[in-house]
Parts: sequence; C-alpha cells; structure tokens
Amino acid sequence: MAGDNRRSRFGAAGRLAFFPARVAARASRGPLEAAADEHLVPELSRLIDRALSQSLPEELVQSLVEHHVVERMATEFAASGELDRLVDQALASPRADELVDKIVNSEEMRRAIREIVSSKEVRDAVTAQTAGFAEELAGEVRAGARRVDNRVGRKQEPAVRFAGVATRAAALGIDAFLILAILTIVSGFVALITSLVGDLRPAWLAGLLLGSGGLLVAVGYLVLFWSSAGRTPGMHLLGLRLRRPSGEPPSVGRSIVRAIGTWISIIPMFAGYLPVLFDSRRRGVPDYLAGTEVVYAEPDG
Repeated sequence: MAGDNRRSRFGAAGRLAFFPARVAARASRGPLEAAADEHLVPELSRLIDRALSQSLPEELVQSLVEHHVVERMATEFAASGELDRLVDQALASPRADELVDKIVNSEEMRRAIREIVSSKEVRDAVTAQTAGFAEELAGEVRAGARRVDNRVGRKQEPAVRFAGVATRAAALGIDAFLILAILTIVSGFVALITSLVGDLRPAWLAGLLLGSGGLLVAVGYLVLFWSSAGRTPGMHLLGLRLRRPSGEPPSVGRSIVRAIGTWISIIPMFAGYLPVLFDSRRRGVPDYLAGTEVVYAEPDG
C-alpha cells in the first residue's frame, strides 16, 4: 500500500521529473565501461605485478608448505576417488597413446636410453648381478655335488676334505666342455687355412694329425692348469684343488702323468675312477699314478 501511495503521490509529474536522470544514467554506462578498460584494468594489472614481485608470494608459498595445504588437498582428492577417475580417463584417451608413442619414439628418449645403458653405473650393476648369479649357481652345484659325495662311496669324518666322485665328475664335465670349445676354435682355424692352401694329402695323415692335435690340446689344457694353479676352471667352479700330500700343486711331470692316467681311466667306461668310492683318500687311478689327491678348497656352504 505504501508503494501505491508513493506512486500516486508523485504521479505522472514525478515520473516526468526523474526521466532525465534515468536517461543520463543509461547513457553513462558506455563511457564508464570504456574508462574501466582504459584505466582500471591496467592499474589492477600493475598492482598484481607489484604484489607478486614483493615477498608476499614467497611467504604465501612457505605458509602453504608449512601447513601441508597441497598434501591435504591431494589426499582428499585421492580419497574421493576423483583422482583415480581422472587418471583412468586420461589413460583411456587416444591422445594419451599418441603422446606415449611420441615420447618413446623421440630422439631425446633414445639418446637418454643410450646414455643410461652405456653409463658406468649400469655396467657395474649388470656385472655385479651377473657375477652374483654365476656365483650363486656355482654354489648350488657345489652344494648338490657334495651332498652326493657324502651319500655315495666310503663315509668320511667331517674333518676330512677329500673330494668325492660326484664333485669330480661335474668338474671334469665342465673341463671337457671347455676343451671341446678350444678344439672347435682350432678346427675352424685349420679349416680356414686348408681352404686357402688346399686339403692335406693323404686323408689318413690329415685324420692322424687332427686326432693328435686334439689329444695335445686336451693334455696341454690339463697340465697347464694343474701345474700352475693346482686347479682347472672346472675344479675352480666346483671348489676343488689338486695337490700333492705335502699340499703343493703337482709338477709339470706329475701333471703329464696324471693327464695320461686320466685318459686311461676314461676309456674303459670311467672304470679308473671306481677306487674313489672305496679309497680312504678318495683317490682314483690318475692319483695313484701321479701321487696326488683332490680336496675341497673351502668348507661346505
């Protein structure tokens, strides 16, 4: 009712009196907006730049860090499940596949991979892992062979360190493989020479020389390692050592005799190693001939 009274009080004359003010207000909106764009917005930008250049942003960031604001926001974001949804959505996007392919196939990524692979740290890590795996595998083989040694043949006191037939057979098998590899390399070298100068005549002479050469390589392999280190590579992997009763490695002469004895013992179905099962020092025919014995180089693991 008050509104009706007021409207009736002014009437048409009042509306007519206020009409110029309304027209002026509407007309002034355009210049006001232009003035704001021309003066107010640049001034606000200048004030924002000045605020950011002062210590306030650093203090604000420090306050955010001290109060763990970002961590709380991330925790709440993850707890709500929104983070998982956004990640799944991003991974399912075809744009994500294109981005991954672009990154993987980029020259920068390839260069980074080459630098990482060729770095000294990676090489040292791979070498250490390989050496550790080889040592672990050799340790397992040694432990298994020694368990068989203790079950097969004559029982011994724990303090006795003479190697049994299983460990010696495993070491001999490794050495036979290495000798075969050396013979393969030598045979390839000989085949290369014969392809250049022609085959050796007569054929029986070539076969004799080839067989004699193989025997010499095998004997040389065994004699070299026995007389110098007291162990072949196969014996080293299995933790064995060849020695005289005095503890010294055999001489070159004794090593030659033992190599010949090894060849003799192998021919009749390895019968020359049967005494290892019954002898108190676990010696075979090669050991009897050369006056040697095979012992474990270190205690059982």
